[in-house]
Amino acid sequence: MDGLDDLKAKYLTAVAGVTDEGALEGLRVAALGKKGEVSALMAGLGKMEPDQRKAAGAMLNVLKDEIDAALRAKKAGLADAALDARLREEWLDVTLPGRPRPRGTIHPVSQVMEELTAIFADMGFAVAEGPQVESDWYNFDALNIPPEHPARQEHDTFFMHRAEGDDRPPHVLRTHTSPVQIRAMTEQGAPIRVIAPGRVYRMDMDQTHTPMFHQVEGLAIDRDISMANLKWTLEEFCRAFFEVDKVELRFRASHFPFTEPSAEVDIRYSNVGGQLRIGEGDKWMEILGSGMVHPKVLAAAGVNPDEWQGFAFGMGIDRIAMLKYGIPDLRAFFESDLRWLRHYGFSALDMPDLAGGLSA
Repeated sequence: MDGLDDLKAKYLTAVAGVTDEGALEGLRVAALGKKGEVSALMAGLGKMEPDQRKAAGAMLNVLKDEIDAALRAKKAGLADAALDARLREEWLDVTLPGRPRPRGTIHPVSQVMEELTAIFADMGFAVAEGPQVESDWYNFDALNIPPEHPARQEHDTFFMHRAEGDDRPPHVLRTHTSPVQIRAMTEQGAPIRVIAPGRVYRMDMDQTHTPMFHQVEGLAIDRDISMANLKWTLEEFCRAFFEVDKVELRFRASHFPFTEPSAEVDIRYSNVGGQLRIGEGDKWMEILGSGMVHPKVLAAAGVNPDEWQGFAFGMGIDRIAMLKYGIPDLRAFFESDLRWLRHYGFSALDMPDLAGGLSA
């Protein structure tokens, strides 16, 4: 076909001289668009003889491909040039510090659970867990709590609903984590050394109590364990948890159905300018209950009380968290407004160890 070389030279020269993508698109339409020059020539192939059509079609395809390649190359070149221009005009200093982002913190109760777990792990205690919905036997009977005990009344305990005619033994929301001790002894036997942190439920609803709170109980069973071992364990825990060198505990005789003898434990403290200081001063504050495990409790868990003995203790996690971090208001734990926690300066997790140091 005549004139193809001139057509090729026309469009390749025009493409080379284009300086923006709008003009380049105009050239593409003029050459290869539906009504473009090359398209018009290809539309006329149907009027040619077969031999002529075959030769002309091949030449037109080559022309079309060359113009299309030139258009594509030019488009890529214009895009690169535009990017280079933007990079020269829009400058970003990547050495500037990033914008600070708010950082979440672990909840005080969760942090205290991690802290006390680490402390007791250093003393050889494993963590034991159990269900929050317990049978009446695990929650009361196995712990030597008699049927007439006030804790077994509906005004003190959440009982699960039973339909009329349902004669199954009653189930309750556990009132303490002591049932976990029974389950642990039943499964593992003696000797054993465990702590049982977790949620517990009681019908306490006033300014200083909530129906759901957190508790940790400890259990150590062996052949020669005594109250002296209990005292050392609690002193070491308080020293590490409150991060003080000196701790003084006072054991007061008390009564718990599951321990004999039983003792409530007070810690010496002072209050200076509204700040609680553990280990000094002339005041005492009750922090936990403890004692030697009652022989009937051991027997209920399948442990021979003639061969084994041990101690147990229990404390409120929410309470010791409030004492350590100076949070006097329970709303800081249970309200959704995080300003309560920030108000008391709560920070991220630091885990104390028995050496008195902090590890991240």
